[in-house]
Amino acid sequence: MPAASIAADLLAIITPSHDNPFFKAEAEGAAAKAKELGFEPLLLVHDDDANKQSQLIDTAIARGAKAIVLDNAGAAATTAAVQKAKDAKIPSFLIDREINESGVAVAQIVSNNYQGAQLGAEEFVKLMGEKGPYAELVGKESDTNAGIRSGGYKDVLDQYPDLKRVAQQSANWSQTEAFEKMQTILQANPEIKGVISGNDTMAMGAWAALEAAGRTDVIVVGFDGSNDVRDSIMKGGIKATVLQPAYRQAQLAVEQAKQYLDTGKASGEEKQLMDCILVNKDNAGKLETFALKD
Repeated sequence: MPAASIAADLLAIITPSHDNPFFKAEAEGAAAKAKELGFEPLLLVHDDDANKQSQLIDTAIARGAKAIVLDNAGAAATTAAVQKAKDAKIPSFLIDREINESGVAVAQIVSNNYQGAQLGAEEFVKLMGEKGPYAELVGKESDTNAGIRSGGYKDVLDQYPDLKRVAQQSANWSQTEAFEKMQTILQANPEIKGVISGNDTMAMGAWAALEAAGRTDVIVVGFDGSNDVRDSIMKGGIKATVLQPAYRQAQLAVEQAKQYLDTGKASGEEKQLMDCILVNKDNAGKLETFALKD
């Protein structure tokens, strides 16, 4: 049989919706590396729905995937799905969001969300001059990262007694929801001077609401390192974000999947933390698709 007619090993890449540029970058990074290493990438989207995620893992098993790269649909709901793949002899490599159990996935490669949140909060403190009323927009409550980032913010901001959090609301990582929540927060707290957000998508929604209300004096800080927020920073809108290396993280997962399949051995510790980088007006020009270019 000619070599060209032999199907490449299938690698399932399962993420939340590609409508969010962060998850799109993950999928594209993993797919590019998969092709480079001789895999056939199968891109699937669970839309943060744990039932759909479970069905997609069934699909990966049925299609004979050699490995799964997964940005999961909630820590508590994911363990059983990943265990199901493991029982079918398909190793999973988690990116971005960790699960609560060890020994189910081969690797969990995640951003150091606590370190990143502290970086963002420290910059927020400087921008606010260490004082004033502010609001926090929190991500989806089922997502471990939302809680870790919020905790990282709190541990820094609580050290400054003149910084007063007047509102804290979940906008579920959504730009539209953040726009609406920001409008409500502004009506109740017209004196607000800052907004710290659990991700860039919500930061963009908050900024749009502030612009619509003529409140471009309000300081907004995000988290992710999206091109949209980069552009806003360069135009003097949103002030800062925290870059988590989504593209590289996804590529690393594929590299580790390849090594594991070739050798039967994991590349290192299961839990692997990648540090985040502060992005502000000083380095925003180097940011492109969740990576800083030289």
